[in-house]
Amino acid sequence: MNQQVSVVLVGIAGYGQMYVKEILDKQNVNAFVKGVVDVTPEKSTYYSLIQQRQIPIYASLEEFYQHHEADLAILSTPIHLHKRQACLAMENGSHVLCEKPATANTEDVKKMQETRDRTGKFLAIGFNWSFTDAVQSLKQDILRGAFGQAKRMKSVVLWPRNQAYFQRSSWAGKQYSPTGEAIFDSVANNATAHFLHHLLYVNGGRMDTSATIKTVTAELYRANPIETFDTCAVRLQTENDIEILYYASHAVPENHAPQYQLEFEEAMIDYNPNEHGRNITVRWNDGSITEYPDPEQDHTAKLHVCIQAIRENHQDILCGIEAGAQHVKAIDAMHKSVPSIPTFPENWMAYDEQNQLITVDDLADTLKECYLKACLPHELNVEWSQPGNRIQL
Repeated sequence: MNQQVSVVLVGIAGYGQMYVKEILDKQNVNAFVKGVVDVTPEKSTYYSLIQQRQIPIYASLEEFYQHHEADLAILSTPIHLHKRQACLAMENGSHVLCEKPATANTEDVKKMQETRDRTGKFLAIGFNWSFTDAVQSLKQDILRGAFGQAKRMKSVVLWPRNQAYFQRSSWAGKQYSPTGEAIFDSVANNATAHFLHHLLYVNGGRMDTSATIKTVTAELYRANPIETFDTCAVRLQTENDIEILYYASHAVPENHAPQYQLEFEEAMIDYNPNEHGRNITVRWNDGSITEYPDPEQDHTAKLHVCIQAIRENHQDILCGIEAGAQHVKAIDAMHKSVPSIPTFPENWMAYDEQNQLITVDDLADTLKECYLKACLPHELNVEWSQPGNRIQL
């Protein structure tokens, strides 16, 4: 297939603007926009450009398909719309690139898989790193046993988010939509979802799967007035007996680059971007060092992988619904572990009026210490800590 791939962009503001920019501004994408779908398209930075190029705009995906077909549907929409829109697009003959997470409802996964299998269309889930050559190479080496048996994997992400972030939409920080659809928008299911998924993905038994979760124990907290949580510390145990620890918070004063560590019998693998470098570093037991490139270098790899798959008429999408499903299950189990999410004590919280940012005293240091010691806050006897229930999947 040598012709350009036709694309319908569903959601063109917010993160969706990345796709608009990449396709409209670049000359080597081998794709063109057949139409866009957005209920408030004027909020997009590229609204005028879309009008100038006479790209049709529709208020619903159903309306688009009444007039057009598209090779690829790209969904950059609220979490609770993903299942319905992905299935609708596949039913209408489009392959789908759905932004992360796949959904917030574990039951949706089965319907999405069934629709994909029946229609013969691929369903990619847009976890950035999983589409990069660096992570694909790393996972291939893990699967072939290059580092020996995995022991433990952990990640910490500390990204401040102010009140504007939590007021960015009607569904921000919500557990359910007005019609009862699961959203579970949180630090773990949105901004830092990539890093929880990454630990599950590189531990998967095949290139197109993630590790199967056996148990989840979570500590969830909120400093901001939301329904879900802006801070978490989670211990997951996989069916192949690997411990995964994940720490994330928006209630911190300063940004700390995401980092992770993968502990194996024969090597320690670290991603700790700083002024000395941003590559994934392998430190072997014999003292030697090898590296993989920084997976943050290309956020658009997922788009190009999907376009290439359509042009070459293959469906080798290695981050599809099977790979994304374990993240969905992890989020569901986290909420079951802590069904009533506590608010941090008032005497621990501070408000930065200039930046409109709510923070928790010493929270960043506490989560960093947990990361170093591979423990949860209650195991450090932190005053505000509240252990969650252990959930068996």
